[in-house]
Amino acid sequence: MAFLGFISYHHYTKSIEAQAGEFFPQLLKQANMNIDKQIMELQKLNELLYSSSSVMSILRNEEYPNQSTLLRDKFEMNTYLSNAYLSGIHYDIIAVFIQSNNRLFHHSRVDIVSEAQLEHVPSYGQHQVTPFFETDLRFEGDIPFLLIEREIIDFDNQKSLGTMFIALDLQFIDQVVEEMRDGGDIWLMDQDYRILYHSDQSRIGERFNDVEQLPVQHGSFKTLTNDDNKVISVSTSDEHQWILTHSIPAKHLTDRTDFVRNMTIIIFIAFVVVFVIISILLAWNVSRPIHRLSLLMGAVERGDFDIDIPKHPKSQDEVAVLTRSFHSMVTRIKELIRSNYQTALRQKEAELYALQFQINPHFMYNTLETISMMVEEDDKETVVEVVSILGKMLRYSLSNKDEAVLIATEVDHIRDFLTIQKYRFEDRLSFSIEQNIDGQQYFTPKFILQPIVENAVKYTIEDKEEAMVHVSVEKVDDEIVCLVRDNGPGIAPEKLIELEKQLKAELMLKKDSSFGLKNVHARIVMMYGESYGLRIHSEVGGGTEIIIRLPIMRYLGEGGSVE
Repeated sequence: MAFLGFISYHHYTKSIEAQAGEFFPQLLKQANMNIDKQIMELQKLNELLYSSSSVMSILRNEEYPNQSTLLRDKFEMNTYLSNAYLSGIHYDIIAVFIQSNNRLFHHSRVDIVSEAQLEHVPSYGQHQVTPFFETDLRFEGDIPFLLIEREIIDFDNQKSLGTMFIALDLQFIDQVVEEMRDGGDIWLMDQDYRILYHSDQSRIGERFNDVEQLPVQHGSFKTLTNDDNKVISVSTSDEHQWILTHSIPAKHLTDRTDFVRNMTIIIFIAFVVVFVIISILLAWNVSRPIHRLSLLMGAVERGDFDIDIPKHPKSQDEVAVLTRSFHSMVTRIKELIRSNYQTALRQKEAELYALQFQINPHFMYNTLETISMMVEEDDKETVVEVVSILGKMLRYSLSNKDEAVLIATEVDHIRDFLTIQKYRFEDRLSFSIEQNIDGQQYFTPKFILQPIVENAVKYTIEDKEEAMVHVSVEKVDDEIVCLVRDNGPGIAPEKLIELEKQLKAELMLKKDSSFGLKNVHARIVMMYGESYGLRIHSEVGGGTEIIIRLPIMRYLGEGGSVE
């Protein structure tokens, strides 16, 4: 019987090795195709540049009247590279470079080891995909990568605008070969047998010296050594002629067979196992009610009070009494939570109502001050125009008592406000409003922009001869983002830290120079939660940028309902 078992085991292991020898080359071929496909998709990313007229204009520019214009173009290009290539779905891209007319634009996820290396990123001509060890470029952490090169062509003028380089983290291959890594090694080599990728990262960049161990370009074979027999599979890619190799110990393929063999050996103790199983079942039957009650308590601890608790267990033992008491406790807790929630909700509505009416006097004071200055100058036509706009603003303020209004209505209100300020300050003030969203379909809380724009005008006019205010509204992912930017004096770092602390403090605050910001932030937080509100970015002498993040609220049709 033992001899027959040995013969069966031997033939079965040979069958497994033969099947593996047929299966792994197919997986390697598919992995090679996936690698080539992903690289080809990345090679097409330079086509995104053609969709941006501002980017193409910068690339076509060959001379600059001054250094500030060059720095502005670099900032715009680097920002575009970050948004288009590094903040989307291409998580494996480490960095993007563009060489154009002796200029270098770039953005990277990680720091580059040497800034000097950025001045001349090498071009490798027809070698459009270059391993990292053939370049001088290195990133912090010594990340292995492929440098993908694509020429940027101006099709309108039929000339080359430069070259784009994309640094691709080689770890993207992990996902491609993930199912083959268990128990074995896998590596990718170029035609010179330099290792581009290896499951053991310490070997990346080395030269594979055992070339004679690869007698085939596509297929499998088994090494015969006294120490360790291995099944090695090889596949060569059609696109780059890269060699993807997989090596796994033969004994790993027969692990399950060995397990079966070992199980047959211990069958003689099966009666012991049966006895243990019966003992466990008996113990479980006794402890099951306690275990079930423990699970219910765990669910309540995690905040789930909608659980199914037996109200009248048939048993009258200690566990049944404890279960009934636990049910009464959960029921009482649910009633208390519901009561406290209603109380807190009413309190929140009262605070929100109070904040809404704190904004209106502040708005009226500044508007009337503007009209007063125009009357003193005896500019009748302008006064008529401003009074007409003011009447429109007052109707907006007094006639709409809803918490949320259409974005288009709120933006028109801000445009009226800035128009009045423009009449007041004439050439000292310029403004722009950008609305990249359907203002007739989306809603916003009322009066969230005016206090912020009012502050921007006030502090910028005090500091600058030519004040500029920019307002934009757009939809970003699942949020509505409003931005107010000025070229004012900016905010000192210590004052900015203090202001951010005040925004996070209690909602009902005293009126001071920053009351408008705090008021708007408090309203948004009370209406939608702490995930939304104001974010302030400012540098001394560099102006201030205030970002308002709101949830998406849509118009649902007749009845004026908002979701």
